[in-house]
Amino acid sequence: SADQLQVIKHIHEKYPINITDSANRTITIYKPVKTIVPMSWSNYEPIFVLEGFDKVVGVRTDLRDAYSWIPEMSKKTTIGGTQELDYEKVIELKPDLVISAASKVDNIGSKLDPAGIAYIIIFRTLNQDTYDNDMRILAKILEKEERANEFLTWKQSCLDLLQERTAEIKLSDRIRVYSESADLPFYAAANTSGTNDIILKAGGMNIAGGLAGKPYLAEVEPEWVLKENPETIVITTALAGAPVEAYLGYSVASNASKNLDDFILTTRNRTGLKDTNAAKEGKIYVLEGTYTGFGRGFIGGYYLAKWFYPEIFKDLDPEAINKEYFEKWLGVPYKGIWAYPQAS
Repeated sequence: SADQLQVIKHIHEKYPINITDSANRTITIYKPVKTIVPMSWSNYEPIFVLEGFDKVVGVRTDLRDAYSWIPEMSKKTTIGGTQELDYEKVIELKPDLVISAASKVDNIGSKLDPAGIAYIIIFRTLNQDTYDNDMRILAKILEKEERANEFLTWKQSCLDLLQERTAEIKLSDRIRVYSESADLPFYAAANTSGTNDIILKAGGMNIAGGLAGKPYLAEVEPEWVLKENPETIVITTALAGAPVEAYLGYSVASNASKNLDDFILTTRNRTGLKDTNAAKEGKIYVLEGTYTGFGRGFIGGYYLAKWFYPEIFKDLDPEAINKEYFEKWLGVPYKGIWAYPQAS
């Protein structure tokens, strides 16, 4: 009622606030959000960057393991994994807000609406161009607008450098790239994927960029890849769960490179890949999955640019940018292997 709104404004000067999320839903938030539950992997790092993890009361089991190096992560209540989210546990936690990137909005609504728990849909795509708006939405909710502005300014400066140099590369001279998921051979990164986005930003040409993803990958035949004859192959790993994920990540020691060398050799000898120019010239690379979307896609672009055009980007140090991201924005010491072979 009007009287209630006046009371809210008296207690909380900035409230109520209206937010339009990625699913084009308008949500009214009446008071400061003190507790949240992020349900999708793309929600987590933006929360870390905005220093909002203290508000998180429930985390996915698989992501608690994947982000075990984030302080206090092990103390958070789990809400199930990606395939079996425990909505009963979410409701039991009574968060002020649930944050999700759910593609099927009706599903989450049917679970949370009866319990009176508000939710927003953000970070729904893996495209860097949609990131800024979603980050500002999250910052408004967490009351971290200044932090968001600082981070987005830094991120844009990184992207501007890539754009400035790749703009001079003729279309006919762009490196032809084939990329697939490590746990799904011959499922290519399609036009909706974050990998396609960073390949373009790094000045490459994705040979599967004209294919529609379901939702992000397109199944292709080995003969098709050979016919397209990519000059570079990029294999991406999942954040959690994929077999090759054990070869990359925060806790991986430098001596794990033998596992990666063996994996690359196996990939190089696969039917459909072994006779491509990429395989013949040994231009096969492995990139950890978070570097293809939120929130490290722009850093992934640095790794790709260095691999694609070592002369144009000879002064570029992706490891230095990665280290700055971890230590300044995630607030943890930098370690691990995230891209291989190292592109610095």
